[in-house]
Amino acid sequence: MAYILGILLFALGIGITIALHEAGHMLTARSFGMWVRRYYIGFGPKIWAKKKGRTEYGFAALPVGGFCDIAGMTANDEFLTDEEEPYAMYKKPAWQRVLVMAAGILVNIVLGFSILFCVAVTTGLPDVHADVRPKVGEVVCSADQIDESTYEDCTGTGPAGAAGVEPGDIIVALDGEELADFNALREAVIAKPGETVTLTVERDGQPRDFEVHLDTVKRLTTDGQTVEAGSIGLTNAPLDIVKKYNAATAVPATADYSWYLAKSTVDAIIHMPEKVPGIVASIFGHNRADDSPMSVVGASRVGGELVENSLWSSFFMMLASLNYFLALFNLIPLPPFDGGHIAVIAYEKIRDALRRARGLAAKGPADYTRLMPVTYVMAAILMTFGALVIIADVVNPIRLFG
Repeated sequence: MAYILGILLFALGIGITIALHEAGHMLTARSFGMWVRRYYIGFGPKIWAKKKGRTEYGFAALPVGGFCDIAGMTANDEFLTDEEEPYAMYKKPAWQRVLVMAAGILVNIVLGFSILFCVAVTTGLPDVHADVRPKVGEVVCSADQIDESTYEDCTGTGPAGAAGVEPGDIIVALDGEELADFNALREAVIAKPGETVTLTVERDGQPRDFEVHLDTVKRLTTDGQTVEAGSIGLTNAPLDIVKKYNAATAVPATADYSWYLAKSTVDAIIHMPEKVPGIVASIFGHNRADDSPMSVVGASRVGGELVENSLWSSFFMMLASLNYFLALFNLIPLPPFDGGHIAVIAYEKIRDALRRARGLAAKGPADYTRLMPVTYVMAAILMTFGALVIIADVVNPIRLFG
């Protein structure tokens, strides 16, 4: 039941996010005297609609986005009526048109920041400046494995402790190979039973090398076979990077984490095309990568898992991350994204400035019909990509637990 509740709540969160994004466009356009024809959540066939004033509000069948139809967004608006003409968007100053197109993006940024701020003062946010390198928790003796969860008794400090490694040391490298985490150390050590290795650690800010003679112990493989493996006798110190903040300190902490999310989101957008082969392969049974893009279907399912496991802070942090993704994705300077419209307006201003420098008159709004091929191509790419991700989220979804 909690899983279903989580799915519904995250889907609702996505719906609210889309609604507020489009409301940002709509309300800003109205404030500048533009005519807003339609405000819709979803695409495709109309499910429900109601006309109020000049605007038709409605829901469409495909809940994968929304739109705000402003009369005269371009000078080539073939549906512009005589009644709408005086309120056409293209007739307004460039700064007003830019603000209208940027309003949805700004709403997502403010919403994402607000969600993270609330998390920071309630359960806490990860400290992006925390040292997350593998740290020694304890030096322990080496013991043979009896079954999946039982080990024989042992005494002593173990190989690493005997060599001089201490709790609190930062693990840097093994035999000159850098180690990203304790799993990397474990895998490297298992393959070297009885060997002498050089373990590089950082202590008090200084690197130190220790010659460690690994023990040979018995370990069970996944199929129940007993094999000889190396043991170094170290445990990992738990990372404590989540900090709770008060209302004052939460502002810079939220800004830091927002900047971290923004950089991660930009990197994910840049590398999104190279994820397509993996998405297609996952549809036909291959393993789905943990960093694979998700649709609203997949994100809602993950939201359900988080609620089912009472991870509410992660639930809201994922919703905040979604808002930053929508903001940055819409900044792409190509139609039909908001950034594409802003780029055209910028082009108009630069073009007219150059014309004035040559003593020529300004040309006015750009001819958007020349960009229609680009718009159609981008729309086709987005629809195809979205369909593939939705199919993958149905047949081979990303699962956080089990």
